[in-house]
Amino acid sequence: MNWYLDVIKKYAVFTGRARRKEYWMFVLFNIIIAFVLGFVEGLVGGPGALAMLYSLAVLIPGIAVGIRRLHDTDRSGWWLLIGLVPIVGGLILLYFMVIDGTPGSNQYGPNPKGA
Repeated sequence: MNWYLDVIKKYAVFTGRARRKEYWMFVLFNIIIAFVLGFVEGLVGGPGALAMLYSLAVLIPGIAVGIRRLHDTDRSGWWLLIGLVPIVGGLILLYFMVIDGTPGSNQYGPNPKGA
């Protein structure tokens, strides 16, 4: 849960680097929270407004952690836009998010692993 809260605390920090664990734990908690909100609204018979409001609330932190994750792999945050290309763009972006970050410091800052 600390990984999720750390990303929320860095709400609009687009500089620096983010480890794989930080990124993927944020994604995991977003999926869990969205599922729970959707399930609860489905039971109550709501229109899905809670899930939509939650998605809007975490949009900026999600973009920020994605850019920091790309910085960890020594790529510009603009690479995030490749996800807009149908099918292939999403696969390329997934690959960038899964690979290990560059060891040592890079142009975006020191290694977040501290090694």
